[in-house]
Amino acid sequence: MATDPVQSWESYVRDLGFELNRRRHEAGLSQERLAHAAGITRYHYQQLEKGESRPGTPANPSLRIVMALAEALGVDLVDLLPADVPRLSAAV
Repeated sequence: MATDPVQSWESYVRDLGFELNRRRHEAGLSQERLAHAAGITRYHYQQLEKGESRPGTPANPSLRIVMALAEALGVDLVDLLPADVPRLSAAV
């Protein structure tokens, strides 16, 4: 049975949020400081850690934002992203 792409994306951005939280704590940064360093608002960052853009709607951060967060955390982009990449296209 095929995996539901929406569910896969929800899982992926939730895992990204967990990793952002973990790396932020390791770096000793507040949400405010990390958000500021990445050029986004604290509220936007909080939503990314939750994996949501609005309650019940999975986050869809831009590549620029994820790259800025990785840079601010001092990690490579690939180390920030979850390993299990969801299948998003309908192509076989």
